[in-house]
Order: sequence, then structure tokens, then C-alpha cells
Amino acid sequence: MPSSVKRSHAEGRAGSAGTKAQGSLRVDAQRNLRHVLSAARDVFGEQGYGAPMEEVARRARVGVGTVYRRFPNKEALVQHIAAEETRRLTDRALEALAWDGEPWSALAGFVERSAASGAGRLLPPELLAEQAPAGGHPAGSWGRVPQQRGAAAVQGEAPSAAAASVAGASSGAAAAEDGRAGTRELLSVVGELVERTRAAGELRADVTVADLMLVIATTPPRFDDAARQTAAESRLLQLLLQGLRAGGR
Repeated sequence: MPSSVKRSHAEGRAGSAGTKAQGSLRVDAQRNLRHVLSAARDVFGEQGYGAPMEEVARRARVGVGTVYRRFPNKEALVQHIAAEETRRLTDRALEALAWDGEPWSALAGFVERSAASGAGRLLPPELLAEQAPAGGHPAGSWGRVPQQRGAAAVQGEAPSAAAASVAGASSGAAAAEDGRAGTRELLSVVGELVERTRAAGELRADVTVADLMLVIATTPPRFDDAARQTAAESRLLQLLLQGLRAGGR
């Protein structure tokens, strides 16, 4: 076989191997991302957004450098998780608004499902203090959380990660604005749910959107026994809902 043909075959095999390697890398990267996001939801849900990135990495069973390659700093990861929860809560509120049954049942069902999912522990902290003023523009900011540390401070991380952190900062403003837009939509939809229930005479006149967010986010102390934990959460939620209902029925 001519040398040129042999070289062509060898290059073809090398190219095929390279394509497979790239495909495998993409699969691994996607799997790692899923693990990181799942771990972040668990860690932040249990410990709050003050939990360290190292704990997220440990729970995801990846190196902390892997986390920082996908999210240049802790704030970026927090914004991503919080935005996901905001979207889920908005979808749930829209479903409640679309339900044509009793307004109180729709509102209570929305609160119960949201609390059971743990959404309140993953929402932007500022959202718990927000109201829904005229025009649907919350006064507070969204997504500001203390940065644990920049990517370059991670021991053993490649220098290129520092550049990625700087580059990621440029997209931070856009991510924050997306978060604010999501928050505005959530407040608007829940505000409609509140007003409809109040108009039906089934909600106390002084209850606000922020009150509903606080109820969703409130949890009892942690118990080692799962059954006791579930019972305590259910009891607390029912007491809080009773306090929101007109006449305390």
C-alpha cells in the first residue's frame, strides 16, 4: 500500500478516535453538571446559600475545580439554582390560577405543594421580603449573595480558571437581570392568586405576597426521624395556612 494511503488511513483512525474522545468528554461534562446541580440543590436546601462550594463538590463527588469550571463563582451557582426554583414556583402558581375550583383551595394547594418541594429554601433570599408594587417591579435587588471566594483561590486550580472567573463576571449582570425578571413574574402571578382569594372573602385582608413566600419558606427544626419530620412540617403548614384564611377557618 502506498505510504500516502497508509498515512491517510492512520489519520482517519486518529480523527475517529479524537471524535469519540470529544464525545465522551461531552457526556462526562454533562453528567458532572447534573451531579453538581443536584448536589447544590440538596446542600443549599439543607444548609442555606451560605454553604461552601467544597460541600457541593463533595456531595457531587467531583473536584471543587470541576464546579468552578461550570460556575465561575458561588454567586453564579446560587443564581442558577434560585432561578430554577423561581421558575418552578411560577409554573405552579400559574397552574393554581388556571384551576377553576374554590380560590382558597387553589391558593392553599399552591402553598402546600411549594412547601413540600422545599422551594422556599432555594428561592432568592430577597424574595421573602418583596412585595408586588404597582407595575410589578420589586423594589429590592435579586441574587446578591456573599461570594465565598473566586475561582483562582481554589488550591490546585489551573490559571485559566481565573480568566474564566473574570469572563463569567461579565455575564453576571445579565444573569442578575434574568433573575429580576423571573422574580417580577413570580410576584405578579402570586399577587393575582392572592387578590382572587381575597376578593372571594377567603383570605385575610392584610395578607401579602411576601406572607405567602414566608409560609412556603418556613420549616420546623430538623428531626432525625423522617416520619416525625414529615408530621411536624405538615402540622406547621396547616397552622400557618389557618392563620392566613379569613376568619381563621
